[in-house]
Amino acid sequence: MALRICLPLLNHNLCRDSYRPTSSCPRTLFGISLPRAAFVSTPRRNSESSHNDLEEDALGSHCLSKRKFNLVILAAVSYGFVLTMKKATLAEQLELERYTDSKEGFTLLRPSSWNKVDKAGATVLFEEPNKGSNNVGVVVNSVRLSNLGEFGSPQFVADKLIQAERRKESTNDAELISAAERSGQGGLQVYEFEYKVDSSRGGIKRIFTAVFVALKKLYLLNIVHSDKPESPLDIHMRVTLEQVLHSFDSVPLT
Repeated sequence: MALRICLPLLNHNLCRDSYRPTSSCPRTLFGISLPRAAFVSTPRRNSESSHNDLEEDALGSHCLSKRKFNLVILAAVSYGFVLTMKKATLAEQLELERYTDSKEGFTLLRPSSWNKVDKAGATVLFEEPNKGSNNVGVVVNSVRLSNLGEFGSPQFVADKLIQAERRKESTNDAELISAAERSGQGGLQVYEFEYKVDSSRGGIKRIFTAVFVALKKLYLLNIVHSDKPESPLDIHMRVTLEQVLHSFDSVPLT
């Protein structure tokens, strides 16, 4: 099902040629606690304090201000370092590895244990071992658009996507969970969608979709995973699939 969803973008005469197969959100923040003293002013001296004490207070306040500034800078540097390290290690912890197709011009993270398989119409497809219905697939197609904004907003595209799902004979119901936009490589517009489909073929499935347009090509990522009431999508797998979704981006063609 993942690779049959070509989005309404492909169904509104946007393709220059009829479709043919091509060759094969960083949400967690980590706070850094700073010493409380760095942000608490020292009590004022009483009126009987000596002139020397006042001078010491002035010097102390100056030093304290410098200390505050240094601590803030240190915190900012440390915060960025932690986030960088987190991004670098998160993929490893979730057993994800980078896949890049320099010829077609896209990249993404994919579950390292999932198998790459050949399928007509797919630029690339990865399937979970022994559970082929759980998969990550990418389709690349030519379009007349220069960017997604020319077609519509994320919500507009999401509505078209859900309508297309509901028109399928096998679909009992389709529900949009979220629609969002993020910036990709070089400020590229990337739309992301999450929705659920109740199908007569395989039951309830959770679907994550990302799409962008670059160099007159439409890049579509579909991630499909079973989400049945008796075996719902667990939090670890959800985080894994979300990382795959957020990693989908363009790369310079070679």
